[in-house]
Amino acid sequence: MIFEGKAKLLAVAIAALTLVACEGDDGAQGPAGPQGPQGEQGPAGPQGPAGADGADGADGADGADGADGADGVSNNMLSRLDVLNNVNNAFYVSDEGRVRSVRPEDLQTLRGSAKNVILFVGDGMGPSTVTAARIFDGEQKGMMWEDGVSRNFAGPESNNLSFDRFPYAGLIKVYNTNSQVPDSAGTMTAMATGVKTDIGVFGYDETAERGDCTTVGEDNILTTSLELAELAGMSTGIVSTARITHATPAANYAKTPDRGYEDNAELDDTNCAGQIKDIALQLVEFEQDLKARYPQFDRVDADVDAIDIIDGVDVIMGGGRRHFLPKDAAFNVEKPATAGAEGRRTDGRNLVAEWEAAYGAEGGVVIHDSAGFDSLDVATTEKVFGLFNESHMQYEADRGNDILGEPSLSEMTAKAIQILSKNPNGYFLQVESGRIDHAHHAGNAAGALVDTVEFSNAVQAAVNLTSQEDTLIIVTADHSHVMTIGGYVTRGNPILGKAVYAPGADPQLAADGNPFTTLGYSNGLGVRTQTLNETDSDSSYGDGLGAQTGRFANLSGTDTTAIGFHQEAQIPLSSETHAGEDIAVYAIGPGAALVRGTNEQNTIFHFTEYALDLINKAERAAE
Repeated sequence: MIFEGKAKLLAVAIAALTLVACEGDDGAQGPAGPQGPQGEQGPAGPQGPAGADGADGADGADGADGADGADGVSNNMLSRLDVLNNVNNAFYVSDEGRVRSVRPEDLQTLRGSAKNVILFVGDGMGPSTVTAARIFDGEQKGMMWEDGVSRNFAGPESNNLSFDRFPYAGLIKVYNTNSQVPDSAGTMTAMATGVKTDIGVFGYDETAERGDCTTVGEDNILTTSLELAELAGMSTGIVSTARITHATPAANYAKTPDRGYEDNAELDDTNCAGQIKDIALQLVEFEQDLKARYPQFDRVDADVDAIDIIDGVDVIMGGGRRHFLPKDAAFNVEKPATAGAEGRRTDGRNLVAEWEAAYGAEGGVVIHDSAGFDSLDVATTEKVFGLFNESHMQYEADRGNDILGEPSLSEMTAKAIQILSKNPNGYFLQVESGRIDHAHHAGNAAGALVDTVEFSNAVQAAVNLTSQEDTLIIVTADHSHVMTIGGYVTRGNPILGKAVYAPGADPQLAADGNPFTTLGYSNGLGVRTQTLNETDSDSSYGDGLGAQTGRFANLSGTDTTAIGFHQEAQIPLSSETHAGEDIAVYAIGPGAALVRGTNEQNTIFHFTEYALDLINKAERAAE
């Protein structure tokens, strides 16, 4: 049965092979089946040649003319030569970069964060002056040790001036372009324009030669932060205890190759006669001169309470009447004047009267004494021109003896802020304590410290009247002086006293057996002991002794803490000199975080410009 099955399978296989081998011809093709689904599209082939252009159609009728659009604003409306001189200067570029080194996200937040800026300048207020004034102020507050042996923070050394606790601080390099030891003209130009320049020059860059008007012109003129604030429609002010035509205040508004050209008489015998205006005239004619430089800003901003975009400096307070009045006793304010005719102008112009004629009808007020100042109504006063002395204002220690009476620096600062703050566009205010510098030049440390304490009071007045939300306050100096603090003096010893090693001990003795003071000068007029009750530091210049140096006198019986004492000096000079070391800068308010590290002095301009966004504000004001 198995065999039979296998035989049948074999037969079937052979039959199948036979069919394959013997397959016949193909039959007719059957009908096509249904179409399958479409496959993917292949790539496009190359474009064929373009066909011939068709004939142009007939032109349609012209439509009606549209209304004229508003005139556009030129992108270079601040690109006049005088502005390009700032931004293209190497000093400007370098220190703008310093500001830009802040983290980009922080810089973006800081730009334009302030509505107002107040720049305080303590003229000659170097690090030693700040330290000594801090201790002196503590002594005046009664912060003396009771037992003289405590080792805690009690005592005048632990005191703080108003700006000591500002959250941001740094250092400033003060050299001028041609001098390691600077003057106030070059230093203030750096702070006001972002560009360093030479000694004795302000408003022009480093290519200007002092006293030579052939070296100044449109190709090196500079624009200040105060001028930019005017272009932005902000209010502006200048307050100083020095002459308002003196270097530090004047560098905000005037251009001159020599800081000495304060009136026409000082200018007429130079090669600048007829080439430039004297400094006093530049102040009184500031508005018209700035409008001439920027005619596109000579209009009223109707969107902001009809504020003139350029309307002149709104608050002017300081000394220097003599440069605004004719050299004629008929124009004297003080009766009698200290020297016949108060004024020094030889062109017959009364610039005080000219200012009053220009601004009196607009709420401008002229004042020259404490009575006028006290009666000043800040609510109705739009502008004020206050000249409180024929030359510099009194030292703070001597202010009570003034013939006509003078306001203090803190009082002037307060009223300036109250007047300026009425502008919704904000304000820029520069406040200078100018007489710190002058007391140091006279070798009178006491006078310098009294004025520094009042400077601190002025800063505190500004802090009290403003908000950290919208007002940046910067406190700095223009340069230092050669006063030092030394002698391993015990804590609690009067800063104006003789150097003492231990409480209750006798004064230290030098190698010559004589005592010496904690404070001293490396150069200057030297010891003055005959004017101990004199509050006018300048009295030492006229005492006829000449320069006295070194161990001039045995101070054993001398009260060196008296206001009129003038410290010893090592090198005899007719006047003590500035110093070249770095000075400090302090800041509080929006934009204060820009102040850090060690900076070139011209960086202070960039602190102001960034915080207020001045250039962009000015550009928008012209739209």
